[in-house]
Amino acid sequence: MKNLILTMALLLSLTAIAQPGKRDHNRQRAAHDMTAEQLATLKTKRMALTLELTSKQQDEVLKINLEEAEFRKAKIAERKARKENDEAKRPTSDERFKMQNELLDRKLAQQEKLKEILTDEQFELWKKARHRKGMHDKKKMQKVGRRG
Repeated sequence: MKNLILTMALLLSLTAIAQPGKRDHNRQRAAHDMTAEQLATLKTKRMALTLELTSKQQDEVLKINLEEAEFRKAKIAERKARKENDEAKRPTSDERFKMQNELLDRKLAQQEKLKEILTDEQFELWKKARHRKGMHDKKKMQKVGRRG
């Protein structure tokens, strides 16, 4: 009887420990509650720390980041409105292609703008950091996929 209780207690504690945390979800929610200006400012400051940007570069990068943050906020609001109106449906393959194509065009345009602002060393550092972040995000998505 004692062994059974001990085994059950051990299984319950292991089950509780194995549950996924909600830390990432809370961080994402905090970002959704911020304004586009706040998001752009934070991103610019992170870039300034990583790339050692001058104040002039920070001002120019802030404009780019603000434009991108406003675009993302508008897309999120649009998706939310579609979901509330029950118009949320899975996009067709043509629609997915169009969305991916537009996304890549925006990224290329942003990259060109940053290339004009940053020095060659800063630009290379930015590309490496972006690649590392992309790989980190990819691993997170794979981990989520295994759970679900």
